[in-house]
Amino acid sequence: MKALVIGGTGPTGPFVINGLLSRGFTVTILNRGTHEVPDIPEVVERIVGDPHFEETLKSALDGRSFDIIIASYGRLRIIADVVGKHTDRLISLGGAPSYRGNRFPEALFPAGLQVPLPEDAQKVVTEEEFRFGYLVKLSEDAVMQGHADGQYNCTHLRYPLIYGPRQPVPCDWWLIKRILDKREFVVLPDGGLTLITRGYAENMAEAVLLAVDDAEVSFGKIYNCGDDHQLTMAQWVEVISKEMGENIEIVSVPSNYAHPSRNMMIGHHHSNHLLYDTHEIRSDLKYRDKVPVIEAFSRTVQWYLDNPPKFNDATKTDLVKQYEMEDELIKIHSELMSKFENLSFSDAEFIHPYAHPKNPGKGKDHFGR
Repeated sequence: MKALVIGGTGPTGPFVINGLLSRGFTVTILNRGTHEVPDIPEVVERIVGDPHFEETLKSALDGRSFDIIIASYGRLRIIADVVGKHTDRLISLGGAPSYRGNRFPEALFPAGLQVPLPEDAQKVVTEEEFRFGYLVKLSEDAVMQGHADGQYNCTHLRYPLIYGPRQPVPCDWWLIKRILDKREFVVLPDGGLTLITRGYAENMAEAVLLAVDDAEVSFGKIYNCGDDHQLTMAQWVEVISKEMGENIEIVSVPSNYAHPSRNMMIGHHHSNHLLYDTHEIRSDLKYRDKVPVIEAFSRTVQWYLDNPPKFNDATKTDLVKQYEMEDELIKIHSELMSKFENLSFSDAEFIHPYAHPKNPGKGKDHFGR
């Protein structure tokens, strides 16, 4: 059995590749050849080609055929048009930005996504509304149209925000870096109560491999993916700081002003939940977290400590500005909290609303009823 992985060097790639090898596949990877990853064995054939363009992808695949192609990189709309001549089975990997309200919650009424968001929820409807989300939707449509036309049997997986090794958008690093820099506080929007669906790289690779293992069930399906166990941003901070032996305090500010936390929220400017229903993959393919979430974060922290991202001058300057703004926000927060402390109030004691008589037929209840 021959498998082609388009991409293969990102967060989930080596886990997918090694999972295929353990299943007896002969594995080939196709990418631009700009990143060599030591976790990919030498036995894996490398094809250098650019999957972003029809002519370069066709040239790279000329004369080749595979039992399965896993497309994790490149332009899916182009891949969908090309690979039908080279395989009968396609697993494509995308994301959730196609959901309407993902980037702009005010596009929905009431504002914000349903929690959790059903897998068949409405998608972005125009390029003007949210261009990237609309292009993601078009990519999904393209691969599923290829399936409907009989070019191949397809399963499409919507990846969440991936964490773990080799992440090009290192959300976790921004917190780890703060702790390494001996920052005592981190600013989060609205108490850090936001839920953003995330998935550990090895767990998400397991989702892909489950689709490989059970093609008959997954044919023609689109699955949302994510860890079974999801954490709020505040819990995420708590887990990482404990793993590093520190206790960084969360300072809550309104989301409109939580600018220093944007890198930790993949640029989102709102604190609405982005929690996606993953029932289908858990029901159809029996997905369960291969690596428990607390252990996954522990491994993630260790990977970043061993492989700290390299900052260019612009990023270093931006981080200094983030810290300066964070200090200003913390000062404002402290001043407001001192005013709150001067308020005269006490929480009312909760009293159960139903009667709890002490003796049968005697007197009224605690509400005089």
